[in-house]
Amino acid sequence: FVFSIAPYTYDMDWVNGYRQGFNFQCPHGEVLVAIRSYFSARDGSDRLWSFECQPTPEGLGEPTDCWWDDINRAGMEWTSTCTRNGLVAGVQSKYFESVLDREWQFYCCYYKRRCPYSCMKTTDIPEYYREEGELVIPSYGYFIRGAQTTFSGVLRDRQWKYILCRMTDFDCEFDNL
Repeated sequence: FVFSIAPYTYDMDWVNGYRQGFNFQCPHGEVLVAIRSYFSARDGSDRLWSFECQPTPEGLGEPTDCWWDDINRAGMEWTSTCTRNGLVAGVQSKYFESVLDREWQFYCCYYKRRCPYSCMKTTDIPEYYREEGELVIPSYGYFIRGAQTTFSGVLRDRQWKYILCRMTDFDCEFDNL
């Protein structure tokens, strides 16, 4: 089933059609490692989304708790990082025709008492509004902790800076960073 005639969209496993909500969760013990999106102005200025997961390294152990974090409202700029040192293991989103934008919510998982460090933000993805967007975790040992996004009211699209961190391989005392 193909949503668009653009060549980029043929072989992707999109989780949504344009203007449709979606709920994507990685299998237990896996986290998001790749996020791709494709924009269409004529389809509600919306994007198709695709996500990939990978098991976490053995040293991280099993997630002890997972939850849906705060909802980020449509039509606004926002920054969202998983609470309780969580890692992003899923995304849900709902489309709002009135603002031609989506609300977003991250599914976060907590790994014992491991803490994030060496965090960084990616450059804008996509580099320009309305382009194809792609994040693939640049190196092993980095995890997605959240995102910061800007919304263009004129172009009705978002740019994303994903927040990537390493995680300690020892238990730490901090509740949240």
